[in-house]
Amino acid sequence: MTADSSQTSVSWWQAFRRAFRRDVLPILADLRLAIMLLLTIAVASMSGTVIEQDRSLEFYQANYPEDPALFGFLTWKVLLAIGLDSVYKTWWFLALLVAFGTTLAACTVARQIPALKAAQTWKFYDQPRQFQKLALSSELPISATIPSETEPTPPLDRLEALLGDRGYKVFREGDRLYARKGLIGRIGPIIVHASMLLVLLGAITGSLTGVVAQQMIADGETVPVENFIDIGVLSRPDRFRGWSIHVNRFWIDYLPNGAIDQFYSDLSILDADGNEQDRKTIFVNEPLRYNGVVLYQTDWSISGIRVQLNNSPIFRLPMAPLESKDRLWGTWVPTKPDMSEGVSLIAKDLQGTVFIYDSEGKPIATVRSGSELEINGVTLKLKGIIGSTGLQIKSDPGIPLVYAGFGLLMLSTLMSYASHSQVWALSQAGKLYVGGRTNRAQVSFERETIDILDRLTSATATTEST
Repeated sequence: MTADSSQTSVSWWQAFRRAFRRDVLPILADLRLAIMLLLTIAVASMSGTVIEQDRSLEFYQANYPEDPALFGFLTWKVLLAIGLDSVYKTWWFLALLVAFGTTLAACTVARQIPALKAAQTWKFYDQPRQFQKLALSSELPISATIPSETEPTPPLDRLEALLGDRGYKVFREGDRLYARKGLIGRIGPIIVHASMLLVLLGAITGSLTGVVAQQMIADGETVPVENFIDIGVLSRPDRFRGWSIHVNRFWIDYLPNGAIDQFYSDLSILDADGNEQDRKTIFVNEPLRYNGVVLYQTDWSISGIRVQLNNSPIFRLPMAPLESKDRLWGTWVPTKPDMSEGVSLIAKDLQGTVFIYDSEGKPIATVRSGSELEINGVTLKLKGIIGSTGLQIKSDPGIPLVYAGFGLLMLSTLMSYASHSQVWALSQAGKLYVGGRTNRAQVSFERETIDILDRLTSATATTEST
């Protein structure tokens, strides 16, 4: 590349930067655009909350039929076409997040960083008229503050000491003084924007690289993670390979009225050779974390029942959920070798109670685990109900970014409450001019300034407040 072409490239880049800062950056940093994007994201998030996400096609066809259409237009075809069945993974929702993040970054560059630089840049006031534009200013005669035998320090020196006692950083040059404190309050808004960008980046990362699976595992069984319900386009499902989940025990604690208090799963993580790598008893809001994967306790079911007919071996019969307004599971047990007769067993929980019905659907008896009953000339022994745990298995690399963003947001919110206060003073022509301003807590700043002036002198010739 020649020197002329290199210079041309640099000039082109400089022209592009100037044009971007002049024409594009003000548009991106417009508060109205940021508010509009934020409201759009809020509406989209509301739709993702109201409309069930990631359900089957049959579910949406049943709940959002074409006739009659919800609100006259929302059918399952429309819902699936615009991605309302998986709002948080659609290209347009991710585009909204990127656009909002861009406006935050632009606002930081165009507004917050220059405001911080302006707060760091200061100059002394050397003209009395400069104090008139301040929110609070006072003019004191030097005669009221001249040193005495009890107070030999000059007034500007005393003012410097008073400001230092109140946490101000003081700069002094001859008869001119400048003091400031609370500069961290100017940094706070920048950190707020940075924390929000982290949250947005975490959400986008999770959507693109996250993996979610659901498994229903019977008590005592070992299964690999296979039932994936959501796989991001940039995800790594390989982290689920090479290990499996073993349910050592699943149980439910019930309240005296029969309602569920809590359900628990004692889980082991096994490697490809069957060796235990990790073990933990999980329950709701207390997951197991392994290899970047989190296992949550989300549901439960009844997978089977153990029965014995006369002195036969103990059979493990599967139980299937029944269509009912209550959660019920049922199975059928033959009472004759040719399976011409049998009874139905119905269970509603893991407390051990089983309802028995004949072939015509009439109730015969109610038995509990460990008991037996004579039916059709056969002794039916109920050995126990087998429960199964419902797990949500999730890998979301964006979660650390989201947590870091919210932690930083809390810190930056506290930082933003700090007031950035500035004080100027000038000793000239027999008078001491004092003034200041702050970006928040105006009343507290005025009280502090008046207290400083009262301590500086108990007599003033003229006091002006603007």
